[in-house]
Parts: sequence; structure tokens; C-alpha cells
Amino acid sequence: MEFLSDPNTWIAFFMLAALEIVLGIDNIIFLSILVGRLPSQQLDLARRLGLLFAMASRIALLFSLAWVMTLTAPLFTLIGNEISGRDLILLGGGIFLLYKASHEIFLEVEAQPSPEDKAGVAAVKSGGAMFWRTIVQIGIVDIVFSLDSVITAVGMVDQISIMVAAVVMSAGVMMLAAKAIGDFVDRHPSIKVLALSFLTMVGTLLVAEAFDVHVPKAYVYVAMLFSLAVESLNIRARSKRAAIKQQA
Repeated sequence: MEFLSDPNTWIAFFMLAALEIVLGIDNIIFLSILVGRLPSQQLDLARRLGLLFAMASRIALLFSLAWVMTLTAPLFTLIGNEISGRDLILLGGGIFLLYKASHEIFLEVEAQPSPEDKAGVAAVKSGGAMFWRTIVQIGIVDIVFSLDSVITAVGMVDQISIMVAAVVMSAGVMMLAAKAIGDFVDRHPSIKVLALSFLTMVGTLLVAEAFDVHVPKAYVYVAMLFSLAVESLNIRARSKRAAIKQQA
């Protein structure tokens, strides 16, 4: 336990926890959008289960570091690129994210519910099938996002106990923030479409990453922040116009 008295240990812990929170933002957004289609009485439970699954998958991967690091070894070559197990997971996750985000955008802009939505509502009424389908989808994305998060953690910290503590702390922060983010997204449909657009960008980056095309995530986060800032101004302008109409 002597490493606890080392200032570098605490610096690494807080840096890793902060990084885990940042890397988990897109996860929270996706989770909020997925659970948004569930009945109100299931929302909080779905959020908690989704974030608990995210934390559990990260911790499980941390305790199987030897296996995780073998995922970076090339399995075969495709179009001149060496493909590893990690690349296959990123490719599958990116394609899934692109499909799901595009489908959700379609549902948002389409006036009539799709047959799949009607079937989903019927499934909820008949026993909660849509609830567990949503949890499974959250779990798939959690594993994809966890993989990059764990590999990043391995590069930053040597002590597995510090990694686990940082993951638990970041999960606690995300649990506190998930409801507020979800409620905000539900109140503002334009934010929801914007968030889904971000997820298509994340999915594209995952696919690109699978083929060794590295795009700094800082670019993505700057674009997200700028877009959110512009949309927040639009929301404020709409609120002011609505208030003026009510007074008139």
C-alpha cells in the first residue's frame, strides 16, 4: 500500500478518471437516446443497468489484460492493412453504431412510426421484450467503447487497482449525470438529432480506426462543443420568442 503515499499515484488516478469520464460522454448520449423510447417507469432502471454494465465490462477487461493486449496482434491482412481482434471489434461496433444512429435519426424526422417501432411498443406491453433488447444494445456498445478505454488505461497506469478505482469513480459520475443529460435530450428534439449525428461521426471514426486511419478525438470533441454551443443559442432564441408570444 506504499504506492498510495506517492503523489504520482494520485495524479495518475485523477487523470485516468477524468479521461474515462470524457471517453464515456458518447456512451451516455447513446444510452440516453436508446432508453428514451422506453416507458417512463423503466427509464431509471435502464440507465442504471446500462452504466453498471459499462463499469462491469471495463473492470472485466482490466482483469483480463493479457487477453486484451493479444487483441492488438495482427490476425490477417485486408487491402494492405493488418487486421487484429481489436480492429474487428471496432469495425463491428462502428457499423452497429452507424446503423443504429441512422435508424434513430430516421425515426426522429419521420412523422409516422415504423413497423419496428409498433412492434417494439407491443413487445413492451406484452412483457418487456423491448426493455431487454435495449439493454443488450447498450451492452454491445459498452464493450466497444470499453475496449479503447481499457487500452488507454493500460498505457497510462501500471497498477490495476488504480485503473479499477478510476473506472468506478468515473461510472459514479456518469450515473449522476446520465439522468440530467437524458432529460435535457428528451426536452429538446433538435439536441437529440444533433447527438445522433455525433454518434454517426463516432461510428465512422471507429470504422476508420479499424483500418488504421487515426483521427485525433480532440477534433471530434471540439466539433461537438462548437455545435452544442450554436444549438444552445438557438434554444435560447426559441425560448425568448415563445416567451414574447405568451406575453403578447
